[in-house]
Amino acid sequence: MGSSATSPQAGHHGSGTRRDFLYLAAGGFGAVGAGAALWPFIHSMNPAADVLALASTEVDLKPIQAGQRITVTWRGKPVFIDNRTADQIKAARDVAATELPDPQTDQKRVKAGKDQWLVVLGVCTHLGCVPLGQKTGESKGEYGGWFCPCHGSHYDTSGRIRKGPAPKNLEVPEFTFVNDTLIRIG
Repeated sequence: MGSSATSPQAGHHGSGTRRDFLYLAAGGFGAVGAGAALWPFIHSMNPAADVLALASTEVDLKPIQAGQRITVTWRGKPVFIDNRTADQIKAARDVAATELPDPQTDQKRVKAGKDQWLVVLGVCTHLGCVPLGQKTGESKGEYGGWFCPCHGSHYDTSGRIRKGPAPKNLEVPEFTFVNDTLIRIG
């Protein structure tokens, strides 16, 4: 009971500091080792080079004459590129958005200052068919755009649905003008 009794913590400077350090060090090395072992597996989940190449595509617009349409492939889907004439642009802009099943102005579907270039996914929004109207002699539908013969959807010169069962306009993919004659889709 006297002063010779020592408390249980006497002689323990830092109360387990070395043991705590060893636990932390072992845990840290274990985490680094697990990360190093898992890295090849995690890295294998990144997209392959061929998939990354499909993420975007560049298209030279120089050879496309006014009134001409071409089809390119992007992410496995057809993309319609139309070099519209002044009459086609006027026809698209003369329609009030309130008259459309999926209201959208022509100006919202093209890049400012590049009104002649319409770029849309060539996939009907009804059941995913590829509409006609890209090739010479194919039906362009009642509105001079595209026609999906599977169920009778008609699109105008801005790719907007005008008649038929399709619920939405042809989708405009993300694209930018790299320069005046080159676009990058994606």
